[in-house]
Amino acid sequence: MRLRVLGSAAGGGFPQWNCGCVNCAGLRGGTVRARARRQESVAIRADDRAGWLLVNCSPEVRAQIEGFEGLWPRGRRDSPIAGIVLTNGDLDHCLGLLSLRESHPLLLYATAEVRRGFTEDNVLYRTLERFEGQTTWLPLELGRPRELPGGLTMTAVPVPGKRPIHLERVGTPGPEDNVGLVFRQGPHKTLAYFPAVAAWTAALAAELAQADVVFFDGTFWSSAELAASGVGTKRAEDMAHLPVGGPEGSLARLRGLPARRKILIHINNTNPLLREDSPERAQALEAGVEIAVDDLEVEV
Repeated sequence: MRLRVLGSAAGGGFPQWNCGCVNCAGLRGGTVRARARRQESVAIRADDRAGWLLVNCSPEVRAQIEGFEGLWPRGRRDSPIAGIVLTNGDLDHCLGLLSLRESHPLLLYATAEVRRGFTEDNVLYRTLERFEGQTTWLPLELGRPRELPGGLTMTAVPVPGKRPIHLERVGTPGPEDNVGLVFRQGPHKTLAYFPAVAAWTAALAAELAQADVVFFDGTFWSSAELAASGVGTKRAEDMAHLPVGGPEGSLARLRGLPARRKILIHINNTNPLLREDSPERAQALEAGVEIAVDDLEVEV
């Protein structure tokens, strides 16, 4: 299977439009060694004959499609995108769907809770209901493998998270609010994709221990990163993200995994991992953990 990173940053991208933190100001001014990043999304397919599945649909989806020839139309009205799967209902994961409104059928995978959060009481969703069959939703049932073209299977794994900000006062939090995805092809090829994780659990560890390639939540390096950067007051845990650094952080856990590649994705604009000469990045690389960048390609 082949995976292409369309965007590797957390919501807001890097640099973020209204942020003047050390990273964002430094990138704009050319005083830090870093690369601009779009908001997190990847494309995956089983082989050259299969269509592409987008994992999450960021607000920058049009630019992401135009930036990768594999997603360009092959005819006058066509798309090689065979489907789109949503790992949660955060706006940076689903807002791009509204940009795909030009009378093209969409096949969408989501848990029942994520689907409800996007479709119910959302007048903008009507733009994706312009004709019968414009959108087809297929359920992501937790722990149940779903067959995809090319002999690929996709399994949704519930992980600690939270409801999207716009739905925090609606409904009851549950296991369908936030999932990771495990892709398998045959008996020996497994890719684990977990872009938002609030806590390390035994079930999560068991899934990651079987993967050949792991993509994992790299949003924040430290709990107090926003406060230290002077741009916010919430801790990483308040935003349902396990910090990368520290004795209880994800880096210490990822270090021991047998996967041949371990890659951090969904990286916030304040994260020192974005700076190519930072001690935090050196620490991650020493642990055998890579930092995702836009247009990265991985084969499993």
